[in-house]
Amino acid sequence: MVNGFPPGDPAAAPTIEQLLRRYAEALTPWAEATAARMLSDVNRRDEVAWMEQAKELSRALRQEIRTAPTGASMRALMAEQVGLIKSIPLDAAERVHRLTLEGIEDSTRASEISKAIQASGDVAKIRADLIARTEVARTASTLTEARALHVGSPGYFWRTSGDSDVRDSHRKMNGQFVAWNDPPTLDGMTGHAGQFPNCRCYPEPVIPED
Repeated sequence: MVNGFPPGDPAAAPTIEQLLRRYAEALTPWAEATAARMLSDVNRRDEVAWMEQAKELSRALRQEIRTAPTGASMRALMAEQVGLIKSIPLDAAERVHRLTLEGIEDSTRASEISKAIQASGDVAKIRADLIARTEVARTASTLTEARALHVGSPGYFWRTSGDSDVRDSHRKMNGQFVAWNDPPTLDGMTGHAGQFPNCRCYPEPVIPED
C-alpha cells in the first residue's frame, strides 16, 4: 500500500493512513479465523500433553482435566489476538503520520522521509513475527494455567528452553517454584513462564497427589 504512492510525497501520507486504517478493519474476519485456528491447535496440543502426563493419575483426575473450563481463557485470548493482528496496519499508519510530521518539522529531505516510510513493510513484518512467536507460547502457558488451576495445582516449576538465547532474568527463574496467584515481575513485566514477549519458557505444573 505504501509503495503504491509517489516516493517522498508528504501529501500522500493522509491517504496512506486512511487506507491502512480501513485495511485494519477489513482484517477482522481473517484475524478471527487465524486466531481461532492457532488457539484450537495449541489447545489440542496442550490437552494431549496433559493426558500423556496423566496416564499414571486417577481416572477422576483425567476426567477433571478433560472438563477444565478453558472457554473463558480461549475467548479472552481470541479477543486479544484479533486486536494484535489488527494493530499491525494501525501501527504502520501511525508511523507514516509521525514520520511525515517529523520530516516537515525538521526540514528532512523528502527522499529520506520516503525511505523511512517505505520501510514500513519491514517494520510490520518484524512486529508480525514477534506477535506470532509470543502468542503461541502465551496461549500454551495460559491454557496450562487454566487446566492446572482446575485440578487444584498450587503452582509450577519454571522451565527454560536451556540454550544460550535464554535471557538472564529467565535463566535465573529456571527450576524455581512459582505460585499461580503470584506471577513474577521480570524486566519490568509481570507474567508466568511463556507469557513474556519472545519467551520460550514453560510452566511445569505441580499436581496435588490426591
